[in-house]
Amino acid sequence: MRLSPGKLWGMRRLADDAGLFRMTALDQRPPIIKLIEERLGQSPAPDTAVAEVKTVIAAALAPASSALLVDPIWAYTGSIGHVSPRQGLILTLEDHRFADGPGGRRSASIPDWSVEKIRRIGGDAVKVLAWYRPDASAEVIAHQQAYVREIGEACRRFDLPFVFELLVYPLEDAAHDYVEDAAKRPEMVIDSVRAFAGPEYGIDIFKLESPVPAEQVPEPGGSGADEVQAWFDALGAAAGRPWVMLSAGARAAAFERVLHYAFEAGASGFLAGRAIWWDAFRRYPDLAAMRDDLERDGRAYLERLGRLAAARATPWAAHPRFADGITIEAGGFDLPARYPGMLP
Repeated sequence: MRLSPGKLWGMRRLADDAGLFRMTALDQRPPIIKLIEERLGQSPAPDTAVAEVKTVIAAALAPASSALLVDPIWAYTGSIGHVSPRQGLILTLEDHRFADGPGGRRSASIPDWSVEKIRRIGGDAVKVLAWYRPDASAEVIAHQQAYVREIGEACRRFDLPFVFELLVYPLEDAAHDYVEDAAKRPEMVIDSVRAFAGPEYGIDIFKLESPVPAEQVPEPGGSGADEVQAWFDALGAAAGRPWVMLSAGARAAAFERVLHYAFEAGASGFLAGRAIWWDAFRRYPDLAAMRDDLERDGRAYLERLGRLAAARATPWAAHPRFADGITIEAGGFDLPARYPGMLP
């Protein structure tokens, strides 16, 4: 398998020394904004308040993360100082506002924001969420697929890894809370992944939801575990490249159960947010209490997930996609061929 120099370097930057992704997401916008508005009795939520919350989370959890995912509006400026030079930095591209209609949801990028700008400010990877349902209207499906292809082409052009997130959603539901669809069917989740697995989309890492609603995932080895594992195995096979689990607002215990099945199916780690920091965030506007909870319980939980990944997850370079090894796609950097005689 050939990887361009930038994509190879970016993938390595996002992972820990063992090649596992232990990544924390701070790019959530509607859930954070909504709770701040409720607690302050003020709408819209002050930008300074949203940024402050994200900075507190970053300061507490960055030390236990292999990479941070941040949005460029509220999280980047306050979080960047807490990201070690040895850690990866992922920037989100999609706008949290989407067009919702009878045919389904249409994604779009943050205005005046691009893959090129993510590269310019030092991002190691680009993350995009696309809402998707195989049974959405033909026009919506075409829009979503064209949007993702465009991002994939830009990531190739600027040589950044493309981290792609898929979420199934209820049709004709305008809720912007980014919660898991409790009525989703496993087939729908897996078919959505298959729809974007082709090379034309340029996806390097899939960020995937559980094919079974997280709260319905049984304890490993319990009743129904074999059936659930089969769905996770199908999810990994559909991805066909390194993949990680997202938490989609699942509670901590449920997400930990999900990871057991995902790692058994070949996942290379996680990129999660609310499962890690939501309980602490609910202490808002008491930032001191929120910080204490994050540094004690949030970090301990994140470290526990990291130990689970170390014991059971698949290093990204050991994915079957790279079974024949990884070679650097030299492209325009093939200097020895241009300057013969320079090398001994």
